[in-house]
Amino acid sequence: MRAGDKITINRTVLKNRLTMAPTVKFDMASADGKATDEHVEHYRERAEGGYGLICVEATAVTPGGRFGKNHMGLWEDGQIPGHERIAKACHDAGAAVIIQLNHAGLNSAPDLGEVIAPSAVPTRREGVFAKEMTVNDIRNMQERFADGAVRAKKAGYDGVQLHGCHSYLINQFMSKKTNLRTDEYGGNVENRARFGSETIRLIRERCGEDFLISVRIAGVEPDVATAIEVAEEYVKAGCDYLQVSTGIEWDDPTLKDEGKPYNLICELGVRFHEHFKGRVPVSCVNGILTPEAARFLIENELVDTVDLGRAALADPAFCRAVLEGASYVKCFDCPRCQYGPGMPHKCPAELSKKSSILPGNHV
Repeated sequence: MRAGDKITINRTVLKNRLTMAPTVKFDMASADGKATDEHVEHYRERAEGGYGLICVEATAVTPGGRFGKNHMGLWEDGQIPGHERIAKACHDAGAAVIIQLNHAGLNSAPDLGEVIAPSAVPTRREGVFAKEMTVNDIRNMQERFADGAVRAKKAGYDGVQLHGCHSYLINQFMSKKTNLRTDEYGGNVENRARFGSETIRLIRERCGEDFLISVRIAGVEPDVATAIEVAEEYVKAGCDYLQVSTGIEWDDPTLKDEGKPYNLICELGVRFHEHFKGRVPVSCVNGILTPEAARFLIENELVDTVDLGRAALADPAFCRAVLEGASYVKCFDCPRCQYGPGMPHKCPAELSKKSSILPGNHV
C-alpha cells in the first residue's frame, strides 16, 4: 500500500491516504460563528496542496458549547453559506471534505453560559461545578448534533466527524472520570458509549446512507482495550471511519516507548487498525512531521490513512513531499504549537517562507 493509493470510505473516494487533521483557527472566526474569507482560503490552500481529505476544524453545535467566542459554528442556518464556500473550495481542488462537529461540555467557555456535562464535576472555573445533563438535555444535545450534520450536508460536505476525544462532551460521556451517572448513560461501556452511538444513529437517519460519519475517538480511556470496546459500539451504530487520538485518562502499562519510528499517540491508531482491519478504516495522528514518517505508517499497512496537523500548518503542500519527494517547509516541532489559543496564529515555519528572519527550514 502506498500513500498515493485511493481509498473509499462509505461511498466517498479519497484520492490518496493523506488527510488534514482538524485544527481550530481561533483568530479567524467572530462571535457570530460564521466562516470567514480567511477560513475559505486556509482550507483552499491545503486542498490545493494535495490532501485526499480535509477535515475542517471543530465547529460548535450550540453557542454555549464553544471553546470561546471566536469559534466557528453550525448551530443555525445563517452559518451554512460560509461552509458552502469552504466545501466548494476543497471540492474544486479535488479533495473530499468533512467537518468536525463539537460541543466542549466541561471545557466550554464559562462566559458563554451555564456549563453542562454528563455529571456535576468541576469545570474550568475554580469552585464551579457543571450542571449534570438530564435525559431530556441529552436528547436535545443529540438533536443539536444531528441538526449540525444536516446543515453540513446542505453546505456540501461529504460527511461529518464527531469530536469524541480531547476531553470534550462525547469523550466526557466515555470516561469514568467525568461520567459518574447511574442511569442508561453511565456505568458499563455500552452505557458510556450510548450518547455517541445514539448520535451516530440519528445523523445516519437524517443524512442518509451515503453520508460519511467519522468519529475522532480517544484511543486510550483509560486503556486501549476499553477504548476499542467503545469504538465497537460506535461502529455498530454506523460509524464509517475511526480517527484515533487521545482522551481524558491514560492508564495503560502496555503503552511503552519501544523506539518505533512513531510516537505512542500514533501507536493508538496502529492498535485500533490491528483490531478493525478489513472492517472500518482507521487513521492515526500526532508527530507525523516528515514524509518518511507518513510513508512508513502507510506502506507498512499500520493504518489506512494518516492525519497531518502541524505538518499541514507549516506547509500547505506537505502532501507533495510525501507523494512526489518535493521539498517542503518543515514544522519546528515547538513545545506548544504556535497555532494554539493565546499564541500567534502564524507558526514560525509558515513565517519562514515569507521572511529571511528564520532561514534554513526548507528541506
